[in-house]
Amino acid sequence: MITTAERTDADMKTDVLSELAFEPSIQVTDIGVLVKDGVVTLNGRAENHGEKQNAIRAAMRVTGVVAVADDIEVDLPEFGRRTDGDIAAAAANRIAWSTMIPAGAVEVTVREGRINLAGVVEWGYQREAAEAVLQHLAGVKGISNGITVNPTQAASGIGLDIRSALRRNALLDDSEIQVETSGNCVVLSGKVHNHTESEEAVRLAWAAPGVHTVDNQLKVDWFWGLAD
Repeated sequence: MITTAERTDADMKTDVLSELAFEPSIQVTDIGVLVKDGVVTLNGRAENHGEKQNAIRAAMRVTGVVAVADDIEVDLPEFGRRTDGDIAAAAANRIAWSTMIPAGAVEVTVREGRINLAGVVEWGYQREAAEAVLQHLAGVKGISNGITVNPTQAASGIGLDIRSALRRNALLDDSEIQVETSGNCVVLSGKVHNHTESEEAVRLAWAAPGVHTVDNQLKVDWFWGLAD
């Protein structure tokens, strides 16, 4: 069984490079990897915003990675370039066609290939959906999600609802996850085994009716619960 002592930065660098090479949506020859104390720094070039995000997600899948620093630059090929007007029109259309985003709730502006999202929605999943539908849009160099969540439902009992959801979730070991609430705000703290668990816990917190803010203070401890 793997222990912390057996997992070196060199091991993680090798595995991150292998994971990047295994992911077909990434041109691994254009992305460099540095690892120090479990923190991975990705640098180099990606041909689009989607490829950059896929590289970050691939690195976070690797056992032992504590965090990922993103130094990747999006360098669009000539055939992949679009005007800001074209990008704005395409982004607005994708948001309008999404059944997960309320009509008229999200505003889109584009400057030098970077999309800025603004507006107000009732649920956290709607905020995430607006960004997700634009991830692989041609010509995009980056996305800034400034959408705010303003729930109309009361926040009564959200702590109990979230703890119950954590307990019944097959992806999570909730024994080391703490949930604190203050009005519409939720704070998650404690330990999880990997980044997927952290993301799932945050998703569950946002799913509770009345949640306005989720502060994710969960620590990723890949070797928690493993015998030496």
